[in-house]
Amino acid sequence: MPLDRDVPGIVDVAEKAGVSLSTVSRVLSGRTPVSDRLRQKVEAAVAELGYRPNAAAQSLVSGRRSTVAVFARNTIRYGYAATLQGIEEAARAAGYVVMIAVVESDDPRAIAAAIDGALSQPLAGAIVIEFDDLGVQTLAAMPKTVPVVAAAGARRPPGEVPHAFLDDYAGGYEATKYLLAQGHRTVHHVAIPATRPGTGREWGWRAALEEAGASVPAVLRANYSPTSGYDVAQTLLGMPETTAVLCGNDELAIGVARAYQEVGRRIPDDVSIVGFDDQPFARMWTPALTTVRQDFVDLGRRTFALLGSWLTEGHSSPDSAVTPELVVRESAGAPRA
Repeated sequence: MPLDRDVPGIVDVAEKAGVSLSTVSRVLSGRTPVSDRLRQKVEAAVAELGYRPNAAAQSLVSGRRSTVAVFARNTIRYGYAATLQGIEEAARAAGYVVMIAVVESDDPRAIAAAIDGALSQPLAGAIVIEFDDLGVQTLAAMPKTVPVVAAAGARRPPGEVPHAFLDDYAGGYEATKYLLAQGHRTVHHVAIPATRPGTGREWGWRAALEEAGASVPAVLRANYSPTSGYDVAQTLLGMPETTAVLCGNDELAIGVARAYQEVGRRIPDDVSIVGFDDQPFARMWTPALTTVRQDFVDLGRRTFALLGSWLTEGHSSPDSAVTPELVVRESAGAPRA
């Protein structure tokens, strides 16, 4: 997707305001005083045209490093933090500085304020971490006057915005197939919040069950925390036929496992539990957690590569996706006869 050739430039601002290019430059830089009358004319033209400074072009002229804004709802959770790490490492290696814009509310005014605050800086481009519904809304609100790419989980057909994906559909599919191959008649799913009607890992789970002709249990909705997994597991404990559970992340898996262990149910003898993400603690849990490994740091690097290619070549690259890996440890096995 080429850059929009109708994006207003400094020449358009000068023409609209009826002033010289140097006057526009002085107003925008703020380093040289101008009269109130000229400043007001330039500011009015900037507002009417929706002009934003092109940081990529400025950096070529000034020799200074460009800035990339990353929009995210959360900077602490494992997936977000590791993705940010990958973006920052790749950006720094390419000579860019990363600015993190935390979007805390799905109120359209809050989203607009976060975007306007970031885009008031001289940006080369922006990245949206689209792991949640707020990320989807933020991406939809981004103006087309700045190059934008996104990082996401569930793979989908190409659209206007280039994406780097984890393809968690494949991960959910493979994890469910593995449990069915162990002899489980079906697999229950404790799901993380979805950006659309279901996450990629939930779609993969469902597809594997339907393909095998297995029953498809009702999805148990949770948030991201171990406490949420523990609470949801109280429902599973009332379903003695449950022998296998696929959890939307490793934290949920730990909470589910704790609930089973508290009532004397053994893992994996009585119930097999599989997580998602392969967080650093997963292999240290007892029993060590079977999980779907997702490389979030690599996702961050791939996401920045899409933006970097756009900035240097003037057009976007195809979407990028990597298939997750099922890591078999101790928490899943064959059901008891």
